[in-house]
Amino acid sequence: MAKKVVASLKKTDGKSYAKVIRAVKSEKTGAYTFKEEIVAADLVKEVLAKK
Repeated sequence: MAKKVVASLKKTDGKSYAKVIRAVKSEKTGAYTFKEEIVAADLVKEVLAKK
């Protein structure tokens, strides 16, 4: 399934996109979960900067 996502991110019809995966710590259990987002390549730094 991941191959389909990566392949769809490489389309040449305009904007390029990036998949951002970030680890988020749960306040209740202390365990880490992963949050995935697909954003425009020029907005990656802004998305990673916010908490």
